[in-house]
Amino acid sequence: MSLLERIGQDPQRSMQRFLSGLGLFIIGVCFIFLGYYQHYLWQILGVVILAGGCLLAIYAYIGLFANRLYHIFNHTKP
Repeated sequence: MSLLERIGQDPQRSMQRFLSGLGLFIIGVCFIFLGYYQHYLWQILGVVILAGGCLLAIYAYIGLFANRLYHIFNHTKP
């Protein structure tokens, strides 16, 4: 249980990281579309940004999921 508690200890920060990762993902997609009409290096930059955004969003989602799972396991009935 301590692992779930440690990973999911700050759900607000995890949500902020998730939204940042989503924003990076969208920016990466925009660069990929820009590279379709411009130089191909924009696409490479877009893929790198997109991958970083995905990794950040996955890390944050694990934190959100751990927080919810921790509260489900430690739920006591009144």
